[in-house]
Amino acid sequence: MAITPLMPVYPRSPVRPVRGEGVYLYGEGGEKYLDFASGIAVNILGHGHPEYTRKVQDQVATLMHVSNLYGSPQGEAFAQRLIDNSFADTVFFTNSGVEAVECAIKTARRYHYHHGRPERHDLITFTNAFHGRTMAAISATDQPKMIEGFAPLLPGFKVVEFDNLEAAIAAVDEHTAGFLVEPIQGEGGIRKGSQAFLEGLRRLCDEQDLMLVLDEVQCGIARTGQLFGYEHYGIEPDIISVAKGIGGGFPLGACLATEKAAAGMVIGTHGSTYGGNPLAMAAGQAVFDEILVEGFLDHVRTIGDRLRGALEQMIPNHDHLFEGVRGLGLMLGVKMKADSRAFVTHLREHGLLTVAAADNVMRVLPPLIIEEAHVTEFVERLSEAARHFEVDNAA
Repeated sequence: MAITPLMPVYPRSPVRPVRGEGVYLYGEGGEKYLDFASGIAVNILGHGHPEYTRKVQDQVATLMHVSNLYGSPQGEAFAQRLIDNSFADTVFFTNSGVEAVECAIKTARRYHYHHGRPERHDLITFTNAFHGRTMAAISATDQPKMIEGFAPLLPGFKVVEFDNLEAAIAAVDEHTAGFLVEPIQGEGGIRKGSQAFLEGLRRLCDEQDLMLVLDEVQCGIARTGQLFGYEHYGIEPDIISVAKGIGGGFPLGACLATEKAAAGMVIGTHGSTYGGNPLAMAAGQAVFDEILVEGFLDHVRTIGDRLRGALEQMIPNHDHLFEGVRGLGLMLGVKMKADSRAFVTHLREHGLLTVAAADNVMRVLPPLIIEEAHVTEFVERLSEAARHFEVDNAA
């Protein structure tokens, strides 16, 4: 049989982790890696966090899953915690980021249907976006690598240039339901939307009764030094999708909405077998028990500034390889002059884990618990690996 047991849709690297401890991963041969990828912004408390582990283990021994046909004291408690710390009035729990995005899309469309405007079903989306890999999510992007071979795509999406308010305004017509946008694009290259862009979208939605839907699957849940990315802009969305860090490694996502936006989401309009199960809720609560501690977000901002500064200080030593640093908090990207994917592969040979992104960017997404010593170790090893990369490529 030629095909591998795991469907070969990933170009899997030789890194084969079997154990994690703090900010380090260990391979099956004992190899040690400094993990500044965190499962692509997922393991925000690192690996084997003692309190997180204890609380999840306790829930495993108590109750893991029941049907959503029954009442959910666990789900109600965590939903209320999210509501108390956000713009939202209601929450739907999912098992992944793309499911949260799907719920957000449905919620936005259903809002207009509920108000007698079924023709308002199109969401305006943006270039280089990544919203996941379901048919709706890939239909919402213009990336050829995402959509090739999956035609016909689903209707109902119109893609315009990211961070171009004039293009967004011009795209609105009688079929527009709202906007679906990442405030900070992750896979798209750690690209921040400007203040004017996000404020303009919010203003346009208010003026025309449209839904502002934010995809914060990667930039949400403390990653940028605020609990949610939208807080950097002084605006509030109507609907938001979050995942990744919210479960600290356990599969968990959520769609949050205002009461107004969720007006059409009534009994029978949406559902999930596993969404909001007691084990997932315990994982989410354990994460929030840590990130809502006074000083945690301050630490993310402070150590993020320290990491950014150290990277910027290092870049002149390899200025033909690196161009600059972008991002917020501990969601950083290093713009490269060389092939970022080749360089990320090279770093693995030097015990460093990062993530490649579009626009020739290397994403730096460490656990949010890193300390000064980890920043120093990362930058020193990154610089050493850069010297080897330069020599290898010169040869």
